[in-house]
Amino acid sequence: MPSNNLQKTSDALPPKLEKGQNTTYYHVHLISDTTGETLNTVLKATAAQFDSAKPLDHIETMVRSLPKLNEVLARIEASPGLVLYTMADEELRRHLEVKCAELQVPAIPILDPLLNAFGDYLDDQQSHETGAQYRLDDDYFRRISAIDYTLAHDDGQMLWDLETADVVLVGISRTSKTPTCMYLANRGIKAANVPLVPSQDPPVELAALSKPLMIGLVASPDRLAQIRENRMRGFDSDKLDDYSDTQKIREELLKAKRYFAKMGWPTIDVTRRSVEETAASILSRLTAKTEKENQHNG
Repeated sequence: MPSNNLQKTSDALPPKLEKGQNTTYYHVHLISDTTGETLNTVLKATAAQFDSAKPLDHIETMVRSLPKLNEVLARIEASPGLVLYTMADEELRRHLEVKCAELQVPAIPILDPLLNAFGDYLDDQQSHETGAQYRLDDDYFRRISAIDYTLAHDDGQMLWDLETADVVLVGISRTSKTPTCMYLANRGIKAANVPLVPSQDPPVELAALSKPLMIGLVASPDRLAQIRENRMRGFDSDKLDDYSDTQKIREELLKAKRYFAKMGWPTIDVTRRSVEETAASILSRLTAKTEKENQHNG
């Protein structure tokens, strides 16, 4: 862990920063009365904009009582730094803000600007309900259903049932099909994926699909070769040489691209994309497809 090699800051560093062997670190305390997922996402997005230092995050979840909050405050005092929080209880919020002011550390209620803007626009008051986004409502059960569906339709399983999918991803090995599908499933999208195998023709079931959004995934040969080599380490077999051979991969990709073009499917190059970025592109295409269908039906 980076903290094992940390030294206290010198006078040359801003307060509350700590110097590692090669990197400067700073403490960030994420305090939530639920799971902390929102805070974690905001921290990652914000910290990525500052290359000069890296955050040491301290995640405090399900903070719903004064005794637990005081335990958290003791840890903040021991490792001062930025405090980001999402808490609905007004009494706990005030206690946190007062104590942070005494410790001279910034306490930032990250959702307040959004809540205030929504309140002004809607001319309404927020409910202050803890964990309101985690209700066991239709959206929750839709996500659970999508995850179940995606697990059952991973890696070419249940080809006969693909017409019920929202999205079907097709690509050669190691083009991030499964992780992208799981990310989409967590957004409530029924996503299936089908691998293209070099020694076989594409499954005939794909040509008959009309309802799902069909997406072909590709990547650079060099990147795929690197990923496949890492994947195959520990397997002692000459038969695996072709799997990570760059020329063989080029041939696989060419065949796949020709197939995608023949089918008229859009393609996404995942070489320099994160799973989140690939999924965002797919969601944008899915939204456009749905809107077009609604206009046609309307």
